[in-house]
Amino acid sequence: MTSLVRAACLTNFRDVAQASGLDPVRMLLDADLSPSVLDEPDLMIPVERVGRLLQAAATVSGNESFGLCMARSRLLSNLGAVGLLMRDQQSLRDALKLLMRYQAFLNGALTLSVEESGNTVVIRELLMAGSTHQPTRQRVELALGVMVRVIRQLIGRDWQPRRVCFEHPAPRDMSVHHQLLGPHVEFDFEFNCIVCTKSDLDQRNEFADPAMVRYAQQLLDALHQPGGETLLDEVRRTIFLLLPSGRCSMEQVSEHLGLVPRTLQRRLTDQGLSFSALMNDIRKEQASRYVVDGSRSLREVAQLLGFGAPSSFSRWYQLQFGSSAKESRAQASAVPRSPAVG
Repeated sequence: MTSLVRAACLTNFRDVAQASGLDPVRMLLDADLSPSVLDEPDLMIPVERVGRLLQAAATVSGNESFGLCMARSRLLSNLGAVGLLMRDQQSLRDALKLLMRYQAFLNGALTLSVEESGNTVVIRELLMAGSTHQPTRQRVELALGVMVRVIRQLIGRDWQPRRVCFEHPAPRDMSVHHQLLGPHVEFDFEFNCIVCTKSDLDQRNEFADPAMVRYAQQLLDALHQPGGETLLDEVRRTIFLLLPSGRCSMEQVSEHLGLVPRTLQRRLTDQGLSFSALMNDIRKEQASRYVVDGSRSLREVAQLLGFGAPSSFSRWYQLQFGSSAKESRAQASAVPRSPAVG
């Protein structure tokens, strides 16, 4: 299944590409995207093509921070009707809850979660790599950069996160990261996230307008009628989120979606799908990425995919791919890799 994202995710692509010495039209065509997408922000386009475009732009230009540069001047308005509704929420907490509710309408490959522990708040952004296993650095940095920009627009342009953390390694030049994200940026972290405080979440929005909220909600309801495809996106995203916990089941996913398991199963069956097949497909996507990447041990990979024991993961991998995970990793490491940014 192809995940989609609003074409508004490419806001500023033309300017950043030209500033980096690239021909934006040529880059878009090479990524199988029409140049017209830059003028149609509400158009839904394949996430993998966007990832291919950003990766190629970073590689060809030598600008390791290409995605982050695109986030530099993002505004809430770039989120369309969702951004309009977020702007008039009573607090950052309310705005993030709203964003999580409508995230699938903005980017079908991105899952947002907010975790609180005492006074510490972790805003995690989980990115599904997709079936092509392309590097995700540019997409991740664009997403977290946009989030920092959005939070500043909601609670104050001088706001600084406590930390911004990335799974990938540090770039050679971190000046853009510090300029946009603040002084506390970390790399090679366990997951991609922004760390702030509980008081940030609860800060009141003095400009919140309840009348505008009602108007924006009506607009969103008109734009996004519930349907089977949206439910399928939500199921996939929830599976992706719950897998590492080891408690990803029909019952848990149903609870997260506010449905009873029987209703969820019936809706999937109506589309010729099953919960177990969906979970297996996502495991295969993630397994291919993690095994080939090589930065995590196979024991860690087994845990991330929700297997209780490495032996269970080994048997499953052999059955799905026709070879062991060790053999796949050895074959991947034996193939010479051309230098690439990201």
